[in-house]
Amino acid sequence: MSAFQADLLLLLLACFLLSHELGLPGRGCCLVLGFMYKEKYRRMTEGQASSFTQQPQDQVVIAGQPVTLLCAIPEYNGIVLWIKDGLALGVGRDLSSYPRYLVVGDHLSGEHHLKILRADLQDDAVYECQAIQAAIRSRPARLTVLVPPDDPVIMGGPIISLRAGDPLNLTCHADNAKPAASIIWMRKGEVVNGATYSKTLLRDGKRESIMSTLFIAPSDIENGESIVCRATNKAIPSGKETSVTIDIQHPPLVNLSVEPQPVLEDNTVKFHCSAKANPAVTQYRWAKKGQVIKEASGDFYETIVDHTFFFEPVSCEVTNALGSTNISRTVDVYFGPRMATEPQSLLVDLGSDAVFNCAWTGNPSLTIVWMKRGSGVVLSNENKLTLKSVRQEDAGKYVCRAVVPRVGAGEREVTLTVNGPPIISSTQTQHALHGQKGQIKCFIRSTPPPDRIAWSWKENVLESGTSGRYTVETVSTDEGVISTLTISNIVRADFQTIYNCTAWNSFGSDTEIIRLKEQGTEMKSGAGMQAESVPMAVIIGVAVGAGVAFLVLMATIVAFCCARSQRNLKGVVSAKNDIRVEIVHKEPSSGRETEEHPTIKQLMVRTFFPSV
Repeated sequence: MSAFQADLLLLLLACFLLSHELGLPGRGCCLVLGFMYKEKYRRMTEGQASSFTQQPQDQVVIAGQPVTLLCAIPEYNGIVLWIKDGLALGVGRDLSSYPRYLVVGDHLSGEHHLKILRADLQDDAVYECQAIQAAIRSRPARLTVLVPPDDPVIMGGPIISLRAGDPLNLTCHADNAKPAASIIWMRKGEVVNGATYSKTLLRDGKRESIMSTLFIAPSDIENGESIVCRATNKAIPSGKETSVTIDIQHPPLVNLSVEPQPVLEDNTVKFHCSAKANPAVTQYRWAKKGQVIKEASGDFYETIVDHTFFFEPVSCEVTNALGSTNISRTVDVYFGPRMATEPQSLLVDLGSDAVFNCAWTGNPSLTIVWMKRGSGVVLSNENKLTLKSVRQEDAGKYVCRAVVPRVGAGEREVTLTVNGPPIISSTQTQHALHGQKGQIKCFIRSTPPPDRIAWSWKENVLESGTSGRYTVETVSTDEGVISTLTISNIVRADFQTIYNCTAWNSFGSDTEIIRLKEQGTEMKSGAGMQAESVPMAVIIGVAVGAGVAFLVLMATIVAFCCARSQRNLKGVVSAKNDIRVEIVHKEPSSGRETEEHPTIKQLMVRTFFPSV
């Protein structure tokens, strides 16, 4: 609709109202319409169009209170209409059909305010102020009328008698409110949660009634207790309330305490079961994990606690004529680590991940440490230990250790076995006696066990059994597999032969080269020297001793001469350094130094017995 059409519609409406009020015929209405439109055109062409300086605003009012909607159009002397939900309330300032409505303000100043005395729910509407001749209207303004609820009512009040053991349902309703009231339940000054609510919209489409139901178990309240229902909404924030008094007999109300807490394992604690009951208590019954404690009676129970009291609650059941109440508690027992999930040894393939799980219980909180046996490195402080891409050297024993500070510790050991190629660890030089039976041993660590073990030398290959002078035997032990090559009637050529021990499994292979050395050769040579060559040794010893004595004498003479020369010749310095001979005896356990510095005995043997 265009602005022109809207204005025309307003003028037609005004024409109708005027003809009705003034008793003019339809022609008179048309004359009035033409005059008004001509007047508007004149004002617009002369730049004198009227406008609002005050317009009605959205407002909220509580039923029964006054409210004023503003409308001001300075320099406008035409007809002003107030529209409510699209219907005109009257012409100008005459609102006689609505005795609670008044148009107030200075008419000469263009004030046409609508005042409503004692707002009612029927005033809840949308209002507009319209200037007919100027063909303008204000913004629509929403007037919201709030209605407080009726006084809340608790059904069955003010005193509710409840048979012992029966549940209690309290129902409170607050009616005829806009907006719907909110209901809260209170006891002992505190809000009670858990109520259910339902609302009903009344026939006028604006007001609502609310109903709330609160469930209370008999054991939760005391005889003579007061329960309050409070209803509030925006019209009455402080609310309205009502209350009921509960007259009830109840089963025992029980409290179970334990002293002392915390307590170390194997110490004494006392349980106290205090109860309030109406009628009086007739029996106390104690149990632990559902098993009756026959030696306990009355409201006290004293016992020595262990770690089970931390997990298994002790219960106290109190009985009177109306029923029984059972309450239970665990004890804060301090105890050392106890295994909850036993770790399992693992067998994994080379390059795979190994995951161990180890769970302990303890109180207070415990600390878990994973380490490899023989290593001080902490691998994890969690229940889970994960080894990524394991290698064969990762195989071994792992320890899961738990510590409860100032209480105790415990540990479990697991084994990690890694599937991989065999690993041969044998002495590369082994010994045998000439002419006797000799053995060469090959020690193999392999997971899975080796599929095949073979000995090879020269052109020969033997995996098991006997071939000529050679026999292969294989024995499995806890540490690995030992393959033994036995040679009968060893000959000199056997000491010159290279023996190859090779093992295979599904993951690969390993090879070790072993040499056979004649046993006792040096011992025999030494014995022969003592038996047959003693004179020669004596001669050599004397000769060497004489030579050393001569060298020492010559060195002394030279030193003496040099010293005298230094005293007689100034500015001359000897360029020779003193020669120091030092014999160092070292323990044979120092293998590395023994290899790098051969002993004098070895040098002599090599010198005098080059064939050895």
